[in-house]
Order: sequence, then C-alpha cells, then structure tokens
Amino acid sequence: MSEAQGELSNEDLLSKLNQGLEGIVAAATSCSFIDGKQGTLIYRGYTIEDLSEHSSFEEVAYLLWYGKLPTRSELDSLKADLVSSRQVPQDILDIIEKAPKSSDPMDVLRTTVSALGMYDPDVADNSHEANIRKAKRLTSQTPTLVAAHHRLRQGLDVVMPSSDLDLAANFLYMLHGTRPDPYVAKVFDICLILHTEHGLNASTFSSRVTASTLADMHAAVTSAIGTLKGPLHGGANEQVMKSLEEIGTPDRAEEYVRDTLASHKRIMGFGHRVYKTMDPRAKILKRYAKEMSERSNDMKWFEICEAVEQAVRKEKPNLYPNVDFYSGTIYHLMGIPTDLFTPVFAISRMVGWTAQLLEQYANNRLIRPESVYVGPLGLTYVPIDQR
Repeated sequence: MSEAQGELSNEDLLSKLNQGLEGIVAAATSCSFIDGKQGTLIYRGYTIEDLSEHSSFEEVAYLLWYGKLPTRSELDSLKADLVSSRQVPQDILDIIEKAPKSSDPMDVLRTTVSALGMYDPDVADNSHEANIRKAKRLTSQTPTLVAAHHRLRQGLDVVMPSSDLDLAANFLYMLHGTRPDPYVAKVFDICLILHTEHGLNASTFSSRVTASTLADMHAAVTSAIGTLKGPLHGGANEQVMKSLEEIGTPDRAEEYVRDTLASHKRIMGFGHRVYKTMDPRAKILKRYAKEMSERSNDMKWFEICEAVEQAVRKEKPNLYPNVDFYSGTIYHLMGIPTDLFTPVFAISRMVGWTAQLLEQYANNRLIRPESVYVGPLGLTYVPIDQR
C-alpha cells in the first residue's frame, strides 16, 4: 500500500479519480498553448495561422528547440545539420528489409527508431547539448525510415536522401522517387507545421513519463510512437480515410452519419478532448484540401468531407472537425498511402516530442501518479490441490 493510500481511505481516493486524467495538470511547458474555447493554438507565442502562412517546418523546429525564431544564419546552420543527418546506418535498412511485407508501418517505425539509439553516439548522454543533437538526428532520420520501408515493401530500391531539398520535399522525393511539385511540397510543409506540437497529448505524455525515469531520448520517443499508433490518437487520420472510402459518394454522407451515431460509434475526425469549437488546424487544412482538390481536378474526397461535416453539424451542432479530418484528403492527393498517414504524423511530431523532452530533462521529476485499489482484501491462500 502506498503512502498516499495509507493516509486516505479508498473512498477518498476514488473521489479524486479522474478517468483519463482529464483536467489534471501534469506538466508546465512553454512549447505550445491551446485555448480550447476560442480554438487557438500557439507555438512559443506565435499563432499557427502566422507560422503556417509565413514560416517553414525547419524554422518551426528551431523555434521549438531553441525558444525563438532563427536568424538567417541560424536557420541555414540548422538546415545543414538536418541534411547531414538524413542517412541511416545500413544495419537499420537491413532491419526494414527483413521485416514482413505485411508489417504495419508504425511497428516498423517504432522498431527502427528504437534501434537507431544503439547507433547514436550521444545515446547515453542526457546533457542538453547532446539531446539537441539527438533531436536533430531523430527529426532528420524519421522521414528516411518511413520512405525506405514503403519502397522496400513494394520491392523498389531505397531512394537516398537529397542534399538540396528541405525536409518536406525530401520526404516526398524519397517516397515517390521523383522531385515533388513545389506547390505540393509547400502544402506538405504546412501540414508538418500544423502537426508539430500540441501540448500534453497522449504520445507526448508517454514520452515525458519515459524520460522522467532518465531513460534516453530514443527510448522516450519510442514510447511516443507506440502511443501515437492508436486509433484514438494518431491513427485516427487513417480511420478517416477508410470512412470516406466506405461512404463513397457525397450523397451517402447523411445516411452514414445517422447510422454511425445511432450505433453509438465514433465518427473519426470529429471531436477533441480540448477543443470546444473547430480545431484551428482543421480550418487551415480544409482550405488546402479544397485547393489541392481543385488543382488535381479531383473533388470527390473533399466533397465527401464537406457533406460529412454538414451532416454531423446537423445531428450534433457542437461536434466539430479536428486535425485528422481534412489531412487525409490532402495526403491521399499527394499519393501518400493511407497506412502511412500516422507515420507522417510522427515525422512532424518528432519535433514537438523532442522539444517537450528537452523541458522534461531540464526540470525532471519522476512522473508517478497514484492508483486506487478496488480488488478484494482478506483472502486466505488455498493450496493448489484443494482448489
């Protein structure tokens, strides 16, 4: 029995129970601020509207890691560091190649990020300087891992990273084997910015729990990747696309929404633990989903999305789209396979995870919440032959 349980009765402890830790403040951070009532998301003082309009993923990474926007020379230096870290050891590519072709990409990513720790020269060094270097390498190498796995499972050669493309464009290049259209690369860069950081979400929390034991950064982000995989977190964007495929045409949206709600099932891509209005990221992504659809002469998926959104708002006026709802349409139009949507989420969130981990290591205390025992007491042991 814990010290806290010795001081309080189980009834008292149960009265303090917050299922899912909702409303519990477990960390202080300067990385991001979320106003769920107003629908506002801010990275270190800057709105995501400003950052997505004017910034780049690399610039946002600098902002989150160093706490300020970079000068031109600082940004150039960071880009050079990221480019130089894109390659992964051949042993890691061998692990990917030997994985079953049916492997879930998130399982492959989790395994290979963990394995990268064994090859990182700073793995055992938890100093701030070493963790900054690891953050850069993890951010650079994650796109390489995701793209390499996709190529190898298709029986294609791995495309080596480019040295003259930014991270977003380079990922699309490694994935498809051709240099991307500049507009598509820019939209993908914006998607990465919007998914970069989001407070103490489930995967960030799990990473900070791991880091609070003073485990290394690779161990911490491996925990985060495992958490992100779940359909109630990062895996939701894949489920959205599967739902759109099931609906098939805009005219079937209302029936789908009514049937889903009547069955007390979740409509993927709607609702959020924090936001009580439309997710600000979803507003931006909706605009680019429409733009990309028009440019691609393929309005089908966007029109289904709009029909679903209207049907949901008709049935549930206080249920709004979240970041997952329109991102799937964008990624689909970019030729990104549905089962890579969550790994793409991890590519961008690696910056947010590592930024939060820098905070955790700098002001660490072991994260160890209490639990309430609700099982039986006073049982008498019965020998196995008498049971």
